[in-house]
Amino acid sequence: MVRMAKLFGTNGVRGVFGEDLTLDFISKITLSIASFFKKGPILVGYDGRESSVVISKIVTAALSSLGLDSAVCGLVPTPCLQFATKKLGYNGGIMITASHNPPKYNGLKVVAKDGIEISREDELKVEEFYFTKKWTISKKFGLIKKESNAVHTYLSGIKKQVNSSKIKSQNLKIVLDLGNGAQAVTAPILCKEFGCETILINEKIDGTFPGRGSEPTPQNLDKLSSMIIKSKADLGIAFDGDGDRSIFCDETGKILTGDRSALLLSKYILKKQPKSTIVTSVNSTFVIEKIAKDSESQVLRTKVGSVEVSRKMVKENAIIGFEENGGFMYGKHNQVRDGSMTMAILLDLLASSKNSLSKEMGMLPPSFTTKGKIECSKDDFKKIVKILKTEPYKKDLIDGIKLSLDDSSWIMVRLSGTEPIARIYAESYSQSKLDEIFAKYLQKVKTTLDR
Repeated sequence: MVRMAKLFGTNGVRGVFGEDLTLDFISKITLSIASFFKKGPILVGYDGRESSVVISKIVTAALSSLGLDSAVCGLVPTPCLQFATKKLGYNGGIMITASHNPPKYNGLKVVAKDGIEISREDELKVEEFYFTKKWTISKKFGLIKKESNAVHTYLSGIKKQVNSSKIKSQNLKIVLDLGNGAQAVTAPILCKEFGCETILINEKIDGTFPGRGSEPTPQNLDKLSSMIIKSKADLGIAFDGDGDRSIFCDETGKILTGDRSALLLSKYILKKQPKSTIVTSVNSTFVIEKIAKDSESQVLRTKVGSVEVSRKMVKENAIIGFEENGGFMYGKHNQVRDGSMTMAILLDLLASSKNSLSKEMGMLPPSFTTKGKIECSKDDFKKIVKILKTEPYKKDLIDGIKLSLDDSSWIMVRLSGTEPIARIYAESYSQSKLDEIFAKYLQKVKTTLDR
């Protein structure tokens, strides 16, 4: 058994600011991160949450007290900080964000010098420093500077991966739902540089996320959908709070799932680069195996979590990585989820195609997915797994429990690493079959919890 982290969840350290994420805790966990890194400089960035600036001051002070130099790049999307950490020669990075969590939350994502979040093993090393309190306060404080090149470096890196002149020639009209989040700093600039006519929604950065909440879901993107139809735009894109995930909307106003978008982008990339490796989590679509087969590529599956996918991509030299939640990773740029890089690939695809986005999507093999969540403790989750283990289907226990019901249908339940809930995922070949499967197993889970 691999020892489980106590402070790190699926994606960094998170908590409710002022409750479990106190200033004292932030100081101590940063001392632990500094002890792990041993030396600077460390790049520090943050999202638009109301507590982020205060936390950044605690973080830089703690780094300084252990003698590590740091530089603050200010309010940026998570992938911007990650790429800048790698390209500008920092020994590590700390991104202050709680991604899609509600406004009262915040957290820290720890980035290694390669621009990718530290591994699960390294998270345990940070925690060991935290619990043993083996910090060595330095006689000489580290310097705290500003880093003003992060955004330019990030956008330049993205543009190198696509055919900018071809995108410019198409004069695409795009609607961006920035979700009051950090991509407001970068995505509109990128679209302008690509020659796109851009319409902005929820463009004002606001840590309370008043527009639609911090997570883009099919249920809260009505405004994006209607604006696309009203303005006759070619496509729309919605980002999450820290800008590492993106959800697409086609020209008819249809919101696309993260899985379907990932299939489209993967198919496009694999046409140009066959015999490649794709890494994805165990809860994403089975159709990726079909698309990979057409280009003699292979698919590797991991536990849920961008860290798991990213680190496996590095190990296997994979060109594509993705999660079902709209997190897409392009290895040639950086092996991390990146909302703006994903947008650029989609624009590149549309610039090279005579088809609309809806027509491109229509050429993918059919599949239907859904997901839900239910309040659940760790003990309750053990009961769910025990009951589902009695089902007469092939089981995958890499992360929670996944039942393969037939060649094209599956159900999966896992305990969230960021909230006290269980997440339920399902996929099938038709909407009616999917509805039937999901209703059956949701009821089974609820019945188990009521016992």
